[in-house]
Amino acid sequence: MRTKGILQMRLSHTRPVKSAVFDDPNLVSAAGLIPLMRMAGDAGLADLAAGLLTVPSDKGANPGGKVSALVAGMLAGADSIDDMALLRHGAMPRLFDQPYAPSTLGSFLRSFTFGHVRQLDAVASRFLTGLSARTPLLGGGEQMLLVDLDDSVVEVHGYDKQGAGFGYTRVRGLNVLLATATTAESAPVIVAQRLRKGSCGSPRGAKRLVRDALSTVRALHPAGAAGPVLLRADSAFYGRATVGAAVRAGAAVSVTVRLDPKVKKAIASIGEDRWTPIEYPDAVFDQDTGAWISRAEVAEVPFLAFSSRTKAEQVPGRLVVRRIPDLNRPANPGQASLFDLWRHHAFFTTSDPQLLDTVTADKTHRHHAIVEQVFADLKNSALAHLPSGKFAANSAWLVCAVIAFNLTRAAGTLAGGSLTKATTPTLRRTLVNVPARAAFSARRITLHLPQQWPWHQAWTSLFTRTCGPPLPVTN
Repeated sequence: MRTKGILQMRLSHTRPVKSAVFDDPNLVSAAGLIPLMRMAGDAGLADLAAGLLTVPSDKGANPGGKVSALVAGMLAGADSIDDMALLRHGAMPRLFDQPYAPSTLGSFLRSFTFGHVRQLDAVASRFLTGLSARTPLLGGGEQMLLVDLDDSVVEVHGYDKQGAGFGYTRVRGLNVLLATATTAESAPVIVAQRLRKGSCGSPRGAKRLVRDALSTVRALHPAGAAGPVLLRADSAFYGRATVGAAVRAGAAVSVTVRLDPKVKKAIASIGEDRWTPIEYPDAVFDQDTGAWISRAEVAEVPFLAFSSRTKAEQVPGRLVVRRIPDLNRPANPGQASLFDLWRHHAFFTTSDPQLLDTVTADKTHRHHAIVEQVFADLKNSALAHLPSGKFAANSAWLVCAVIAFNLTRAAGTLAGGSLTKATTPTLRRTLVNVPARAAFSARRITLHLPQQWPWHQAWTSLFTRTCGPPLPVTN
């Protein structure tokens, strides 16, 4: 229909819809769960959970099946325990073993303690290693592996949430600390995670998380088989504990520093002839001045981090400084400046100058913001809520959300094309939430999917690489 030059989609007049009945036992709304959960099984998710989780009482029975059910629900879009009911519609009980009730899964999560969450962390780490062995999650070759560390607050409501508090964002919530791994050719995967009290500072527990993350990275990226590892973080994590843990684990660091007197003195020692002009790929909006900055210069100077500590705790490296014009309004606008005024942004790095020179090191460090995309992805998916009142249950929910996130990354890699770096909502819309009718014949199940599905080639590629080539269908 055309109205005032605008095409509109309208309901059919020849065959109007007059009724709707929920009565077909052979329909499913998320056929993409079949190849994804087959991939999860091949990578050992259920077996790992069964072998490592020791949740007591009948609530912890069959942990492999319950963890798999939680992950499957999150893949299909569940962001609360009640949403797990979507696993029990239509033909789902015939396609999957034991689609647990939401109440059962909620009781399972509420039985967790901190020790059980750490066991689930081990499941997530080993599962990621299993996925990496079956899919090119991080690509190959001698690429540098970039590990990004950051935290974010997930807002919660109600006064019964254990650990909820007001942190640096002044939002009541719980704090999520993540470490992601990526290369220049791959989308990020999450290699370590931790849920913390909402009022805690950013660096709390970062030392241990860095050790866990780099241990997982070594399993994904064996030494001698690939390029170096670089840990990137913002100034909240510039401390001897976090930086020292990364250096001792064999990784280089690239961490933003605060402009304290020592750093300012180092910047002042840089001669004017040592600054190299660079152009930002895109202009950067300056919050302080309300203007867009598109011109900058970089330079570096040798720097000894934590020089006031013992010699064993000191870390030698480089201080890379980027300066941009200071566009703050002068006190007397009619008076010309005698010299340029600059604002400085500095970070400390131990990376090899032969691999990352001054300009390349600065460009590489600025891409640390990729971890913010991961937080946005999670908050738009399973971490839209932290559904339980118990802190340990929410910690376990976070780990399951990370497992689901990495599984969708693996699915996108196998599907190929633009889905290789797609976000979770895109992968869910194109690969997971595909309606299908299950036909049962001769102990074989055939899925009948929508004709002219826009992403049928990607879906078929994923299905073929996980479940084998589809058998011919006879009418």
